[in-house]
Amino acid sequence: MSQQFMMEKEEIYSKVMRAGRRTYFFDVRETKAGDYYLTVTESKKFTNDDGSFHYKKHKIYLYKEDFADFKENLDEMIQYVLDEKGEEVISERHQTDYKREEDEDAGSSETSSFTDVEFDDI
Repeated sequence: MSQQFMMEKEEIYSKVMRAGRRTYFFDVRETKAGDYYLTVTESKKFTNDDGSFHYKKHKIYLYKEDFADFKENLDEMIQYVLDEKGEEVISERHQTDYKREEDEDAGSSETSSFTDVEFDDI
């Protein structure tokens, strides 16, 4: 059997999610024993100085015995982020008027609490 045929046979169901420079691949695959598992691959595009590009990929394998715990933890983490920060995206990339706290502090006209110390005083 050819390598190409084996790879096609291994993928049972796939979905792709594009997110800016990142692409996520969700693939249901089959084990040699005939059971299913899930792979999640993050692929991120990088541009080289000469204009060419390459991709870096990271993959996780998730087996059925871990689905419930994984989903529970993922749901909990997502809910925590939404509860703490809401659904609005807050970042330099997504908001043109975004200012970090350090930037705002640096532009402040208030005097800082720094005390000038002479080494002769020690």
